[in-house]
Amino acid sequence: MESTTSSFPSTPRWNIERPFLTGRFHQEAKAMSRFSESKGFSLDSFSTGLDKAIGCFDAAVQELIVIDDLLSAMVGIEGRYILIKRVRGKEDNVTFHVDPSMDLALQELAKKIFPLCESFMMINQFVESRSQFKNGLVNHAFAAALRALLLDYQAMVAQLEHQFQLGRLSMQGLWFYCQPMMGSMQALSTVIQKASTNNFAGSAVLNLLQSQAKAMAGDNAVRSLLEKMTQSASNAYLGILERWVYEGVIDDPYGEFFIAGNKSLQKESLTLDYDAKYWRQRYSLKDGIPSFLANIAGKILTTGKYLNVMRECGHHVQVPVSENSKLMSFGSNHHYLECIKAAYDFASSELLNLIKEKYDLIGKLRSIKHYLLLDQGDFLVHFMDISRDELTKKIDEISVEKLQSLLDLALRTTAAAADPCHEDLTCCVERSSLLKRLGTLKDLEVSRTLSDGNDLEEPVSVTGLETFSLSYKVQWPLSIVISRKALTKYQLIFRFLFRCKHVDRQLCGAWQVHQGVRALNMRGTAISRSSLLCRSMLKFINSLLHYLTFEVLEPNWHIMHNRLQTAKSIDEVIQHHDFFLDKCLRECLLLLPELLKKVERLKSLCLQYAAATQWLISSSIDIPKLDESSDGSVGNSRSPSRAVKLTTRNTTVADSILKFEREFNAELQSLGPILSSSSQAEPYLSHLAQWILGVGKDQ
Repeated sequence: MESTTSSFPSTPRWNIERPFLTGRFHQEAKAMSRFSESKGFSLDSFSTGLDKAIGCFDAAVQELIVIDDLLSAMVGIEGRYILIKRVRGKEDNVTFHVDPSMDLALQELAKKIFPLCESFMMINQFVESRSQFKNGLVNHAFAAALRALLLDYQAMVAQLEHQFQLGRLSMQGLWFYCQPMMGSMQALSTVIQKASTNNFAGSAVLNLLQSQAKAMAGDNAVRSLLEKMTQSASNAYLGILERWVYEGVIDDPYGEFFIAGNKSLQKESLTLDYDAKYWRQRYSLKDGIPSFLANIAGKILTTGKYLNVMRECGHHVQVPVSENSKLMSFGSNHHYLECIKAAYDFASSELLNLIKEKYDLIGKLRSIKHYLLLDQGDFLVHFMDISRDELTKKIDEISVEKLQSLLDLALRTTAAAADPCHEDLTCCVERSSLLKRLGTLKDLEVSRTLSDGNDLEEPVSVTGLETFSLSYKVQWPLSIVISRKALTKYQLIFRFLFRCKHVDRQLCGAWQVHQGVRALNMRGTAISRSSLLCRSMLKFINSLLHYLTFEVLEPNWHIMHNRLQTAKSIDEVIQHHDFFLDKCLRECLLLLPELLKKVERLKSLCLQYAAATQWLISSSIDIPKLDESSDGSVGNSRSPSRAVKLTTRNTTVADSILKFEREFNAELQSLGPILSSSSQAEPYLSHLAQWILGVGKDQ
C-alpha cells in the first residue's frame, strides 16, 4: 500500500512564492530598505548612521549597536552592522558577517553567538519546508515539535530585548543567557542538516533522532531534548502502527510504514500458485524499520496478517484496546512491546481457533490422509477395478470426466460415503511420469539431480496408470495451510503409492494364475520356478508398501497431529504441516533419486513379469513333467514333431523366466548396498533395508 507522490496534496505555489509566508521577508525587506535609502528615502530612524562605519563610535555605543543587531540576528533579521549572506549554491546555508571596524572584543563575542543564529535560521527553514504534504507524517510531527521549540526560543529573545530596552543587558550578559540554548540548537541543526541532505522521511528520521540522542549521552539536557523530539515525531508513526496491530489496516497515506501491502495478490491464488505468494507477499516488510521496532518487526507483520485473514473470512474482530494499550509512546519501560505482544497473542489465538473450530482443519487433513495417503483404501480398490480399461489408455485418449464419474461412484458405494468431505475429492491426469514431474519442481532437492541425469528415461507409451492422481478442493482460509505446494506434495506421495498398489494388484493376479495350475503338479517345470519368482516379487512390493505405510506415513502423521494440537499460531501450524510433508517425501524415497530410480526399475520388472505371466502359464500347460518325459509312455503317445515343438516352447518359457529372475535379483541385490550406505546419513532407510535385504536372502 505504498503511496506515490502524485497522491499527495500539492502545496500551493503562493505558499512558496509569497515572501511574507516564509519568514525570509525580513531580509528581503532589509534589502528593499537599503535600495530606498540609496534613492534618498529613509525608512528608519537609524538610516543616517549607516553611512558611518561602526568603528567611528565609542566602545560603549558600539556595544549597544551590536547588542541590538545581535537580537535581530537571533531571529533571522539582518542588523545594521551584522549582515546575513547565503552560501552560493547552498541557499539553506547562511553565514553572518560583522563590520571589520568593530571593536575586536565585541567581534569575538558576536562570533560566539553566530552559531546560535545560524542554527535558528536552519531550523526555521526546515520547519517551513518540511511542513509540506509530500514530506510525510513523521516530518510534519517533527516540524511541529520544532515550531513549538522555536516559540520558546523566540520568547527568550523577546525577554532579552526587554532587558536591553531597560538598559540591563550587556554583551557579556547576552552571551551568558545564550549559552544554555547553544548546545540544544546546534544538536538539532546537526540532525536537520543530515535529514535535509539525505531527504529523510518516515522511519529514517526517527532512526536519526534516536542515534543522535544516544550519541549525546554525556549531555543530559541535549539528550533529553532529542528524546522528546523523537517522541513527538514518532506519535504519528505509532498511530499507523496501532491501527495495523489492532485492526489490521494500513493507514499510511505517505508510504512511511515499514509494512507494504500488495493488492494484486488475491486469496484465491493460494489454490493455484505453487509458491504461495499470497501468504508471503500480500503483506511484507520494507526497508527502513525503526530501530526501536527492529526486534519485533516480524511479530508486528504477523499480527496484522492474522487480523486480515479473519476479515477476509467475514469474521470481523478487533484487538481489545484500553487506555493502557495505546501505542502513543515508547521508552525505556518497553510498554509498547508488551502491547504489541498482547495484540499478537490475541490475533494468533483468534485465528487459530477460527481455523481449527469453524473450518475444522484437523478434520480436513484427516480426510486428505484417507484419500491421498491411502489411509482407507477400500474406495481405491473399487475404483481401480471399474476404471481399469480407462487407465490403461494413453494420456491423450483418457476421459477425465469419465474417470471423475467412476471415482464418484467408487466413493458413494464404499465406506468413504460416510465422510462429509468426500465430495471435495477430484481426479486429474498429469502430463508426465512421476520421475519427470519431480524434476520440474525446482524447490525440491531432487529436481536438480533428476533434471541433470542423463539416465532418466521417460516411458515410450505413458498411460493413465503412470499419470493418474487425485486432487482436493481446499477453500479459504484452509488454503493458507493446505496450499497448492502442499497439495502437490500430497499428490507426489499418492502417485508413488498408487503405482505400488497397481504393481501389487498385478502380481496378485499373476499369483492367482499360478495357483490355478497348482493342481496340475508342475513341480520341476518352469512354472514352479516362475511361482517362486512371483512370490519374491510380491514380498518385495508388500515390504515396500509396509515400509511406506507403517514406517513412514503413520508415525509422521501422528507426530504432526500432536504438534498441531499444541501449536500457538497459524504459522506454527504451517511449519509443522510442511515439515511433515517434506519428511514423508524424503522417507518415501522421492527426494533420493538414486534409490527412487532403482525402485521404479524393480516395479517396471514386476509389471513386465505380471503381464507375461498369462503367456508363460498358457505356454507351459502342455509341457510334461521332467520325470515323466524320461520314460516313453507319454512321449510315445505324441508325434515327434509335437515333442520337438513342446521342447522348443519349454526352452523359450524357461529362458524368459530365467531372464526375469536374473534381472530382478540383480536390481534387488544392487539396491541392498545403496540402502546400507545411505542409511548412515538417512537412518530411516535401515528399516527398509531390513525388509529389502530379507527379500534378497530368500532367493
